[in-house]
Amino acid sequence: MTRTTARLKVAGASVAAPLLLLSWAAGSARAHGAPTYPVSRAYACSPSGGSASTAACKAAITASGQNFVAWDDIRVAGVDGRDRQVIPDGKLCGGSLPAYKGLDLARADWPATELTPGARMTMTYAATIAHTGTFKLYLTKPGYDPAKPLTWSELPAQPFAEFKDPPLTNGAYRFSATLPADRTGRQVLYTIWQTTSTPDTYYSCSDVVFTSKAASKKETAGETAKGTAEGGRKDGGATAGAKPRSSTTPTPGASKGVAAGAQRTAAATPASPATGTTAADSTPVASKTDSGSGPSAPLVAGGAAAVLVLTGGAALALRLRRR
Repeated sequence: MTRTTARLKVAGASVAAPLLLLSWAAGSARAHGAPTYPVSRAYACSPSGGSASTAACKAAITASGQNFVAWDDIRVAGVDGRDRQVIPDGKLCGGSLPAYKGLDLARADWPATELTPGARMTMTYAATIAHTGTFKLYLTKPGYDPAKPLTWSELPAQPFAEFKDPPLTNGAYRFSATLPADRTGRQVLYTIWQTTSTPDTYYSCSDVVFTSKAASKKETAGETAKGTAEGGRKDGGATAGAKPRSSTTPTPGASKGVAAGAQRTAAATPASPATGTTAADSTPVASKTDSGSGPSAPLVAGGAAAVLVLTGGAALALRLRRR
């Protein structure tokens, strides 16, 4: 092998390595997502979620051995609609993935979002790249006990809302549905996203606290007035059984984080009380579910690594040419 040939091979490798890393980074960002309103356990306990210091999140982080930077990656490939056969009881929130097993801890103090029974709710499901697929929303049955592991028997056989191929707008999917009117107290909103453009299905648990309609009238009226003062914004999410349409609620750009504008959605939707208040039973309520939108952690890490390798490869090739 001549010195010229060797130089060409080394130089080629220095260019190919970062290209491969960039390819991996782009692939790892595909279809990642999770609800930021009502806030999912994974997002609430992540560095961006604002609740990592709570007792429940600390326990989940310890049990999982990670701090949920990749809060948008609870996915299982090849499920193909067989959720109840593939995901075991007691492991629904973490998708039966070891890295997320702490999210399945049976506790009554998970950070939660206040909702009103029978009201309209607009979910904000943050994501990085648009994909086709169906979202299914379930609520635990009346009488659900948060001190026990979540099982499939605690969820109805059919979702209370289902949305197919909603648009990805400003880094999030948004869709609206009417909540069941017979729920009280602490419940779990379980979301399944079965993508059709990838083999992956995503799972998430959002803890919610249902307040009585009577106690929520004043808060709802206040949110209605606030929405009117801000320009009469109306949520543009999809409604159950109707064709989804994009939201008109403004959200921060990609430079401000990974999640979508959950608090803005709550403020603009009279049916959904704003977060940041305290439930009647003194359970923690998520105070922040909005930190913008942007690339997932694996994409950032992969891009940084690619830049380092590209820089080193270019320097090596230059030194070889000078010899």
